[in-house]
Amino acid sequence: MADEDDIILSELDDEELVQQMHDDLYDGLKEEIEEAVNILIARGWTPYDVLTKALVAGMTVVGNDFRDGILFVPEVLLAANAMKGGMAILKPLLAETGAPRMGKMVIGTVKGDIHDIGKNLVAMMMEGAGFEVVDIGINNPVENYLEALDREGADILGMSALLTTTMPYMKVVIDTMKEKGIRDNYIVLVGGAPLNEEFGKAIGADAYCRDAAVTVEMAKAMVARKHNQMGA
Repeated sequence: MADEDDIILSELDDEELVQQMHDDLYDGLKEEIEEAVNILIARGWTPYDVLTKALVAGMTVVGNDFRDGILFVPEVLLAANAMKGGMAILKPLLAETGAPRMGKMVIGTVKGDIHDIGKNLVAMMMEGAGFEVVDIGINNPVENYLEALDREGADILGMSALLTTTMPYMKVVIDTMKEKGIRDNYIVLVGGAPLNEEFGKAIGADAYCRDAAVTVEMAKAMVARKHNQMGA
């Protein structure tokens, strides 16, 4: 019986390789993920299939175990980092093949707040689910959000706050969007430790997301609903 370390990725068939990628993502093994992505592409897989069947499917398991308290932030960050390695190879290829877009999100921490671990986690998990994510960083005044939404042609705005003192600024952003008549053009998701569902409703957000896994589920459901309404 060979050691775990002796697995030669190129010798696995497609199904075994995808299974191995799920395990490697879970363990946060970036180099193995990059190698495996290249192998599947060389075998004629479409970039979109590699993204969805290998990477997104693997990150879904990570997301579920994070939600259920089996995995913790450091492990999820490692997995997301491995995912990023795979995504870096796929991104230019996906652009060439015009793969279906899940949607585009602008995310940032609000003015006065410099916390970003939660935000970074959400950004990585959203990318892991196949969304395009533009992270505008920390301490963002309303202008930054509006400019980025417009510039990027985004579908979703994500705002994060960790301080009770900076939470109310989310309402400033949403109220400004209403004043400008653009509020309904975007799905607005808010999150952060001091927030709750009542707060999300009170400020007029589409949803309060208690963690990264929930954010991904909400975003998927809301984008699907938006597409259906547009198609109707």
